[in-house]
Amino acid sequence: MSLRSQFLVLMLAATCLAESGPIAQPARSKTELKKIILRTRHFGAHGMGYNDRSLFQLSRAITPADVPNLLFLLDEKGDILKDDVDVRVGARFALASQCEAAIQPVQQAAEHNQEIAWVDAEEIMDLIAEFQGCDPATQAKAHEAWAAIHAAAEERMAKEQQRLQEKAADDARIQKNALKMSDPEQKKTLTRAEREEVFRRSIKAAGLENPQTPEQKALVDRMYRTMVLDEPSGKTNQ
Repeated sequence: MSLRSQFLVLMLAATCLAESGPIAQPARSKTELKKIILRTRHFGAHGMGYNDRSLFQLSRAITPADVPNLLFLLDEKGDILKDDVDVRVGARFALASQCEAAIQPVQQAAEHNQEIAWVDAEEIMDLIAEFQGCDPATQAKAHEAWAAIHAAAEERMAKEQQRLQEKAADDARIQKNALKMSDPEQKKTLTRAEREEVFRRSIKAAGLENPQTPEQKALVDRMYRTMVLDEPSGKTNQ
């Protein structure tokens, strides 16, 4: 093949590649990402850490295909070693470096309480909103996502607080009814459902929720008959 023919073949191949768009990069392993992240630390006022320079380096070193594994790195608990903490902090910067490609995955993971905590998600959105490597439209989206994540977190906290208050009220009510069980006259004022609540609390406290031996099963049956059915303690099943 002549030099001219070889040149034409190369030009045709380059044209085909250009028309087909950029080749998607495969996702890196978590181990590879850890190494990349740790290499972007820089010395600052508080020692080695991450900064704007880290964001620019990470934006060139990783791709949107790495976002799922970066989310996993945020959720890894590991040993309490400096590198483990640095990787989790660096994973926030790595996600932020991907600008718009990271916003939806991070927001969904946080709002569904999966993989990452809402505080991590808020910090990532703050980083995206301030990162000069992201365009203004993406920075605005990050602000909106931060507000949505914060609102969802407050709603979850309010529901959890309500659940804890209701549980405390139930505990107090059942404890009060348990005291009534020791007085025959007051016991008569309790409904069967209320006596069953006290019974369930009692066997749980005794570790008899799942009786295994015949003796344990007999004891649970006797407690039920005495506490719920109000049979004399000496009466046995015929």
